[in-house]
Amino acid sequence: MNNNEVISTLDNLIETCRRGQDVFRNAAESIQNSEFRRLFNIFSQQRAQFMTELQSEVHRLGGGTMKGSGSVAQPNNMVPFNNAARPSGVRDEASVIGECQREEEAAVNDYQEALKADLPLDVQYVVKRQYMDIKDAYDRIRILQRAA
Repeated sequence: MNNNEVISTLDNLIETCRRGQDVFRNAAESIQNSEFRRLFNIFSQQRAQFMTELQSEVHRLGGGTMKGSGSVAQPNNMVPFNNAARPSGVRDEASVIGECQREEEAAVNDYQEALKADLPLDVQYVVKRQYMDIKDAYDRIRILQRAA
């Protein structure tokens, strides 16, 4: 796998994490249960950290000009999502959790696809570590979904 292909794969994961961060932030803002709010805020912050780590890998590989690579830290990227998708009040837990579950399932699939690629070992290490955390979050959300 050449550097451009690795960078493209990482850019896709950056976008996956960006979506996850937005969904979890939105969920935290629109759910009443304080435990769920705390958990969703943690997951949102975790995705922001993952984006930073992936961004570092992209820059280390000489990237930074492809889609997603240069815009992770720009807050403007997240404003439209919040304004467009923010509910006009608190939503029911089941729908919020269901939205998070769908997003995490997509993230698990995206990471599994990335791990099938022939990534350099150092990049593979970062992606695999993040994948394990995302898989754990997905499992926790599935448990919440059953309880809700």
